[in-house]
Amino acid sequence: MQMTTGEHWYLRVNYLYEGGNVVGCVYCNAPNITAFGPGLALRRSFQAAFKAVNDCKKCNKIVTFLRTFSPSHFEHGEWNTGGKCNRTRPIRPDEVDRARPDWEYRNIQVEVARDAGKEVIDVTEMMLTRFDGHPGLFWGNKWMKGYSDCTHWCMPGPVDTWNELLLETIKRHNRISS
Repeated sequence: MQMTTGEHWYLRVNYLYEGGNVVGCVYCNAPNITAFGPGLALRRSFQAAFKAVNDCKKCNKIVTFLRTFSPSHFEHGEWNTGGKCNRTRPIRPDEVDRARPDWEYRNIQVEVARDAGKEVIDVTEMMLTRFDGHPGLFWGNKWMKGYSDCTHWCMPGPVDTWNELLLETIKRHNRISS
């Protein structure tokens, strides 16, 4: 059984290859290379991963779940430009900014996972309300003092919810498979 995600890695410079040739990039601003948004890289990566699992003849006992996009909560900048995540309470659902790219990434993941016949553990919407679930400036990274960590979920609550959702999904899968 595997549960995977890693979407924030697509939000930095990435080069996209097909057949060993560069076909484009994300955030590279390189001459003579087609610029794509992170959504394309995310889509292609998940399509390739699910294809590999689905085509694997020795992997027929693998159950694959996908956890949807886990948003960061930087406000007033990003991790390296003064962004902070120092809220101490969840925000109300009506306070969620639904114009964020997080929705696009979540929708891509759900579409690709369902096309591949995989189960989705959808955490994006609920995690958009949990600005309080990050360690902020006090995360103790000795190499990056003073930076906020508004990406990792280290506070009690959010990840506990993910574990509960995963457990229920496993139970449901086992009931269906029996």
